[in-house]
Amino acid sequence: MSNFTYSEAGFALTKSFEGLRLNAYPDSAGVSTIGYGHTGRGVHPGLTITEDQATTFLLSDLAHAVTGVNRLVTAPIHQNHFDALVDFTFNLGLATLAHSTLLRAVNAGDLASAAGQFILWDHIRGTVVPGLLRRRQAEAKLFSS
Repeated sequence: MSNFTYSEAGFALTKSFEGLRLNAYPDSAGVSTIGYGHTGRGVHPGLTITEDQATTFLLSDLAHAVTGVNRLVTAPIHQNHFDALVDFTFNLGLATLAHSTLLRAVNAGDLASAAGQFILWDHIRGTVVPGLLRRRQAEAKLFSS
């Protein structure tokens, strides 16, 4: 089990890909989203929040990803590995990471193979999504640096 905190570089990565939207909108998968990629109960079309509320949601949502990555990763990693895994988890969910070849490669200490796994998660319903492709490339780059 790791004991990392999410760095400023990781936080900036997440914010850059999520962007800030103060009015609820359907994301590329059709899920109602607001703020910096916040989803869940209470997010519905027509909802409006403040920037402070968006930051509060983001910190709460990231805390779940941070805790999950710290719990699931059993091999020694570095901060950039952790940050890339947290952004991946924030975007795709803890269950996705938990059942992924990415996590198995990390925990096996095969970091080169793990870096190559990010790019495989750039599809929605079988179609490559350019924004997801850019995000996975950025995560892989951060992971490998």
